[in-house]
Amino acid sequence: MYFYDPSERPSKVLAPGIHARTFWGKKMLIAAVDLDPNTRLPRHSHPHEQLGNVIQGQMELTIGEETRLLQPGDVYIIPGGVEHEAHTFDEAVKVIDVFSPAREEYKY
Repeated sequence: MYFYDPSERPSKVLAPGIHARTFWGKKMLIAAVDLDPNTRLPRHSHPHEQLGNVIQGQMELTIGEETRLLQPGDVYIIPGGVEHEAHTFDEAVKVIDVFSPAREEYKY
């Protein structure tokens, strides 16, 4: 299958307040992620390279020791193995994340 309608895919809970619809190939995975208002993604790392784009809302993202307030259109790149964390404010946030290699635990 080459084409997918994200609205037809049920979401998977990645963490409390964080829901994603994921799609993957052999070497990468893309996730349409919805973050609830006032949600905190704890500091963590993974071996996967992660690239993201904020679609809606604002969130504060810390990568390593650098923190930024991100808004729609902003792009971030997280190298594999680098600790990062995020939190949202009083509105929901939508992001698109791409992981390489594909994260097995996000496949469903």
